[in-house]
Amino acid sequence: MSNRDDQPDMNRRAFLGQTALAAGAATVAPGVLLAVANGEADEGVTSDVRWGMLIDTNKCADGCTACVEACDKENGIDLIQRPQGQSDEMWNAQRPQWIRKLKVRDTQTGAVSNLPMMCQHCEHPPCVDVCPTGASFKRADGIVMVDRHTCIGCRYCMMACPYKARSFIHQDVVRQRTNAPRGKGCVESCNLCAHRIDAGQESTACQEACSAEGHKAILFGDLKDPQSEIAQALKAHESRQIRGDLELNTGVRYSNI
Repeated sequence: MSNRDDQPDMNRRAFLGQTALAAGAATVAPGVLLAVANGEADEGVTSDVRWGMLIDTNKCADGCTACVEACDKENGIDLIQRPQGQSDEMWNAQRPQWIRKLKVRDTQTGAVSNLPMMCQHCEHPPCVDVCPTGASFKRADGIVMVDRHTCIGCRYCMMACPYKARSFIHQDVVRQRTNAPRGKGCVESCNLCAHRIDAGQESTACQEACSAEGHKAILFGDLKDPQSEIAQALKAHESRQIRGDLELNTGVRYSNI
């Protein structure tokens, strides 16, 4: 009769194999994991591309919130409910906002410009520099994101961001979309609809909504491709970075401001 101690423990072997697989996955760049989750190639994202936006403030209509509403719906922000009894002031201060519509006044001429403000997807993002866990990171294609699995909610990134582009989730999350997972105690911000990019699309929800309204104020595309529409527009028209003095080389640019 064989000795039981000499037989391999298949359950233990399977457990160790799964553990090794999980450990290996933990060393893969978050951008690669996102691409794999969406059924994309193993290579993930590439630095041959840099995604960005050009926003024409002359075309951004006063009072229009189509881009904000489209972003909220695309990423499930509209599913977050206001806590019962919370004041208007507190709700407006704490509710997640990936895009905010701002009015900017020229102090010399008095001219007012409307512009959507979101994460500027900096080449040198301050949020990444200050994050103690690496939860804030920049993908190879220039998209700045937050890994909610490693975010500890310290909010250093929120303090470091000069654009006030990040939101902290204060309340329990009851409903959410699979493409934009969120949880209480985590920070989040615009990711240029990375789930769309990883699925092979080349448009964002805000751009589509703006175009559908007939404004066409938002142009999205590959900044590195000289033949892309956005690269051609940047070459033909003067544009500015918000807080260009910080030399962050933002992926979002504005014209007519």
